[in-house]
Amino acid sequence: MVVGNTRKKGHLPLLVVLAGGLGSRFGGNKQIAEIPGLGRSIMELSIIDAHNAGISEIVLVINAAIKPIVQADIVPRLPQSLTIHLVEQCITDVPTQYLELADKRKKPWGTGHALLAARAYITKPAIVITADDYYGPQAYHQLVAHFANTCGDEQHMAMVGYPIGLTLSDQGGVNRGLCKLDQGSLSSVVECLNISKQGSILIGECAGQVTEISKSTLASMTFWGITPILMMHLADGFSRFLDIHDNVVKKEYYLPDCIQACISSNQAHVTVYSAMDHWYGITFKEELDTVAGKLNELRQG
Repeated sequence: MVVGNTRKKGHLPLLVVLAGGLGSRFGGNKQIAEIPGLGRSIMELSIIDAHNAGISEIVLVINAAIKPIVQADIVPRLPQSLTIHLVEQCITDVPTQYLELADKRKKPWGTGHALLAARAYITKPAIVITADDYYGPQAYHQLVAHFANTCGDEQHMAMVGYPIGLTLSDQGGVNRGLCKLDQGSLSSVVECLNISKQGSILIGECAGQVTEISKSTLASMTFWGITPILMMHLADGFSRFLDIHDNVVKKEYYLPDCIQACISSNQAHVTVYSAMDHWYGITFKEELDTVAGKLNELRQG
């Protein structure tokens, strides 16, 4: 489905919104949950921020369950000058030899597979986000500028990282991928579990060890700037994933794992920009009112 103006504007990236998850911990399709007081979902706020940064083409990767609501309610509320593509993330979207495995699958294959669903549209650089995270307006300007400065270099990707102290939850400990940098470029993302405040410091479990974490450490919150070259690696990696995990149908194929593989094999480098805005996200329904209050304050400001 395509909505709106189909003109291309220079070398601006497109925006890919990963909105195909089931929201099991939230108890429903949180990607379309309206923020009380704003009458819009987080996904819509993100699209508006991207549009204000100059982006005019959007790919929404959704599941079949929310497609009617997205078409009837959300698309009409978005700026009419946008070109919007709706793409379904289907469990059966796998190489033919793995269809029998797909029949056993009950939930989506993960963020790497979700991005693969948009492969037909990623013929130029793209900003990739998740639908239930609010990143603030400046992040889009940062990556639009990145691609303006690196036009034609397909191996030069990017991400916006958020200081870990600004990504915590009042509902308890959080799991985050913490960035290790080498002169401003991403060298690796280390998964740390149950990060929470203990008095004036942050504590988390990294590589099985309880560790103090600096509040300024950047966390990957799935705000990536990718180029078309990634899609070839993503497809190859998904086939290898299915080969390895052919009898474990609950595992997920994660986008950061593919990006890490490209970095480790020197097939890509990723410039990391430190976020200029606060990040807000919703995992549990109990967080909705708190996040709504903060987003209402931002919008009124």
